[in-house]
Amino acid sequence: MIPKERLDFSPIEGRPPLRLPDGLRMVIWPVIALEDWDVGRPMARTVIPPPQGQPMLPDVPNWSWHEYGMRVGFWRLKRMLERLGIAPTVTLNARTCESYPQVVEACLKNRWELNAHSYEQIPMHRLDDERAVIQRSVEIIAKFSGTRPRGWFGPGLTQTLTTLDHLAEAGIEYIGDWVLDDEPVTLRTTSRPVVALPYNFEIHDIVLMAVQHQPSDAMYSRAMDQFECLYEESAERPKIMAIACHPYLSGVPHRIRHVERAYEAILRRKGVVAWDGAHILDWYLKERPLR
Repeated sequence: MIPKERLDFSPIEGRPPLRLPDGLRMVIWPVIALEDWDVGRPMARTVIPPPQGQPMLPDVPNWSWHEYGMRVGFWRLKRMLERLGIAPTVTLNARTCESYPQVVEACLKNRWELNAHSYEQIPMHRLDDERAVIQRSVEIIAKFSGTRPRGWFGPGLTQTLTTLDHLAEAGIEYIGDWVLDDEPVTLRTTSRPVVALPYNFEIHDIVLMAVQHQPSDAMYSRAMDQFECLYEESAERPKIMAIACHPYLSGVPHRIRHVERAYEAILRRKGVVAWDGAHILDWYLKERPLR
C-alpha cells in the first residue's frame, strides 16, 4: 500500500474532537533518541566536513561527535529531565543495548519508555531484509528491558512501502514517522492497525541545529512559538506537541539550558502535561478503539 491507501483523508475541521481527562488540554511528548553509529560506515550526520570535501572512512571526527552524546550529553539531558519530573519516550537503536548498556540501564532505572529505532542507524531502504531487522530489534530490546517496545521510529523516519506491515507483524502498536496531523491517526496494515502519533520535523534538534544551523536558543524560541499556537487551539480540541532531542545536539553545554527553559515555560501552563508515547497511545485507544 502507498501511504494514502493506509488512511482516509480526514480534515481536522469537522472531525469529532478527542477528549483529554478533566483539566487537561494539551500533551507534550518528549522524545530522546539513542543511536549507534558504526565507525566503519558513513556517519548518519556530520558536524564538520572532511578535508578537501571528500568523505573518508573511518570518519573519526564525526563519530566522536556522536560518541560525546553517549558519554556526556545523555547524562546532562537525564539530569535535566529528572529535575523537571519528565519521563520521555526513549527511541533507541537496539544495538545500543549492546554498545551502551549503562545508558539504557539508566533509562530503565527511571522507568522511561523504550521505543524501537531499528537495530542501528541505517535507513530502512538500505536493509537487505527489513522484516528480519525489525524482528531482531524488537527482540533485543525486549530481552534487555523485560518489556517489548510498543512504538517505533525509523532511522531518519525512513520507511519503505512494506515497513508498516512488518512492524504490525512484530507487535508494534504505534509509530512516530508520519508527520501529518496534530492528533493520532489509525493506519491500515496487512494484519492489524498501527497508530501514528503526532510528531513534527521542526521542534527537533537535528532539523534546527544540524540541518538549518540555527543559533543555540532557537529550540526555545521555536518551541514557544509552536506551543502558543497549539495551546490557543487546544481550547477547542486537544493538541499534542512532540519535542525531539539527541544527546550529541541538545545535550551539549551551549544548548541544554535553552531546552530546559522551553520545557519549564511550557509545563507551567495550565492544563499541560508531559506524557510518553505509550501513555498517549493508551489514551487514544480509549477514545478511538481499534476495529
